[in-house]
Amino acid sequence: MNKTDKIYVAGHRGLVGSALIRELSRQGFPNIVGRTRDQLDLRDKCATRRFFEVEQPDIVFVAAAVVGGIAANHENPVKFLQHNLEIQNNLLDSAAFMRVNKLLFLGSSCIYPKAATVPIKEESLLTGPLEPTNQWYAIAKIAGLKLCEAYRREGMNFISAMPTNLYGPGDNYDPHSSHVLPALIRKFHDARLRGDEFVTCWGSGAPLREFLYVDDLARACVLLMQEYNEAGHINIGSGEEISIRDLSLMVARVVGYRGEIAWDQTKPDGTMRKLIDSSRMRALGWAPCVALEDGIRTAYDHFCPLASDCDAPLLVRPE
Repeated sequence: MNKTDKIYVAGHRGLVGSALIRELSRQGFPNIVGRTRDQLDLRDKCATRRFFEVEQPDIVFVAAAVVGGIAANHENPVKFLQHNLEIQNNLLDSAAFMRVNKLLFLGSSCIYPKAATVPIKEESLLTGPLEPTNQWYAIAKIAGLKLCEAYRREGMNFISAMPTNLYGPGDNYDPHSSHVLPALIRKFHDARLRGDEFVTCWGSGAPLREFLYVDDLARACVLLMQEYNEAGHINIGSGEEISIRDLSLMVARVVGYRGEIAWDQTKPDGTMRKLIDSSRMRALGWAPCVALEDGIRTAYDHFCPLASDCDAPLLVRPE
């Protein structure tokens, strides 16, 4: 990847795409292009092909996707499967047609089997059944990385990376479609403003999850574009786990909520552990820099301008 390359970031306004823009700009790559959903519907094959023919990018980061948490996956299976297939198929097809220099496809650690041995190695893919709560998204992402492998066999330099759970500036805080960490930020923030004496969270709180600050992912992605040219996908994670219960306490502390936390165990927990093995990524010289609580504070600082009032009085728990 050269400083003169034209770089297309698909999904440049999303959580990952906006972090890629920040990192590429920080490293001095001036020729970056992006299109909003209104400007280019990536589900439209002809429109996507025309964009590639006009812009002729040298480098492509595929960070565009329909994403969401357990509830969104459960309620919108067609959207999560079909729309993601359409987006990634059109992008990879157009990139191959234009013979781009290199493409990075970003998937998710949810591609791995529910019962995979932890920490999960790249070789665990397709060795068992998926977690049912997010299988639609996972199947689409598996198809995407396999399509990258297929294009590699036909001469294209397409690579794939599978990040763990991400968070940070630009996240989705919609209570119906967000992932667990931004959902907790929104939940505790709103509860603080209302003065709620307790907040109810899904499940038991026992599952362990790994989280990575999105700017750490962006650094890894740029490094992969510069150094990695392997056929297999590569994991990108922090290497640290935290229970959802402890994560909730941490978010509540950052947000300033001091009420009680209740757990609705009629709701699904999802996979109990999803820690991935990122040793291959670390062998390239990358390591995460942002500690979880520091990252949550930064994410909350970015969320606050989007919220109605971040200066409301804190709820003090009755003694």
